[in-house]
Amino acid sequence: MRGAIIVGASSGLGRELARIMASDGWSLGVAGRNLAALEALRAELGPGIRVRSLDVTRTDSVASSLNALLEDLGRVDCVVLSSGISPYNRRLQWALEESTIATNVAGFAACANWAAHHFFERKAGHLVGISSVASLRRSPAVPAYNASKAFVSHYLEGLRFNLEKYGVSVTEIRPGYVDTPMTEGQKGMFWVVQAPAAARQIYSAIMRRKKVAYVPRRWALVALAARLAPGALYRRLSN
Repeated sequence: MRGAIIVGASSGLGRELARIMASDGWSLGVAGRNLAALEALRAELGPGIRVRSLDVTRTDSVASSLNALLEDLGRVDCVVLSSGISPYNRRLQWALEESTIATNVAGFAACANWAAHHFFERKAGHLVGISSVASLRRSPAVPAYNASKAFVSHYLEGLRFNLEKYGVSVTEIRPGYVDTPMTEGQKGMFWVVQAPAAARQIYSAIMRRKKVAYVPRRWALVALAARLAPGALYRRLSN
């Protein structure tokens, strides 16, 4: 049986993806800060789901927590990193910037590094990271979030260059606006996709071992426009 670990499965895309993968026969280990939500997910999906409390900002404990899930599962073929935060922070409060960087940069890198070492030793496996269309340009409202997702994109690309010659796949998912607790209350959203539909597209990209996938796919057009827009024009549109 195929085994997978999903970090950030207590809500949003990670939770929906766990439902899809469990229904498709994957043996799952789920991790996140909200242990009660993970236990509720196990009650829904069945006792075979392994659960582990994990705060990715405590980077010194990431490896031990993921090793425990690996031992529980016996085999891990895929690691999905879905944890992340996006606090509105136009006033640039350092506490919010710091927590975003701790979660989306340091926490993500610690988990991805663990997965990279595990798959390198196996000479097989699949690492999947949830980035964002926001990785492409900056934002005045959530500056650390966009910067952190740019880090995720570049880190995953670097890991891909290192690992693909050893038979390890690395997939970067770039969602647009998805209706999850993280986007609740945000204004100006468009092309909003419900989390179950977005998770189905993510799972399709995983199964096809895509290098980069936009969710939904039409966001690739927005990404192209964002790359090509002159800085002055992009600044007017994003303020």
